[in-house]
Amino acid sequence: MILSTTDYIPNKEINEILGVARGSTVRARNVGRDIFATLKNIVGGEISEYTKLQAESHEQAMQRMQQDAKRLGADAVINVRLTTSMVMQGCSEILAYGTAVKIND
Repeated sequence: MILSTTDYIPNKEINEILGVARGSTVRARNVGRDIFATLKNIVGGEISEYTKLQAESHEQAMQRMQQDAKRLGADAVINVRLTTSMVMQGCSEILAYGTAVKIND
């Protein structure tokens, strides 16, 4: 499946727009990561545990978006975007979305 953050795919023609493809995941922090993050906050620097959690969450949301696009019969997803929102204290949703399309071969 082709994914693009632009509204086109070079050398391809979009034949049909199938709708919005989306995938999301909601993740919560855990106590172990929070303790380490608190210590890092005191001395400064990247909180790598949270960076890894965000990367895993983005990947899962993207995979779910691709599954949704396949369900729609898409060959590609254009205008792909990621957004994050806080659902509750210590709990965030990562949403991946874009336009599912059929393209020429």
